[in-house]
Amino acid sequence: MEHPEHVLISLEERHAENILAGTKHVELRRRAMNVKAGTVVWIYVKLPVGQVIGYARVSEAHSLAPSTLWRRFANVCGITRREFFQYFDGVAKGFALSLHEPRRLAGSISLTELRQASAGFQPPQFFTRIALGSPLLQAIESKRA
Repeated sequence: MEHPEHVLISLEERHAENILAGTKHVELRRRAMNVKAGTVVWIYVKLPVGQVIGYARVSEAHSLAPSTLWRRFANVCGITRREFFQYFDGVAKGFALSLHEPRRLAGSISLTELRQASAGFQPPQFFTRIALGSPLLQAIESKRA
């Protein structure tokens, strides 16, 4: 069996909580993320929280015109129409990761703990891949329920 890839994304707290609550099923980005179905997306909440609090799996990736993304995902994207079109202003194609199986970690992992596991760790601006077997992945996975 093939091991899934792992990525870490940084989100505002409200978006992270909505994903984990199951009300936000897509993560929107202005640029495409080269990830495939089955990828584990670890969710880091930006400062002042500064913690990895959960994860979800990618079911599909979509690169489409913003108007098409809105038609498909308006009810599950977690933002208003105004926020959506302001975010995608000037972009010919937007990107959406369809997420499923969201899970909250048994205990969050702080930015300090992430840096202890991986010297020089900086939360990603966009996203970052996490190598299988890396100390960073081991530290995060140790908090799974």
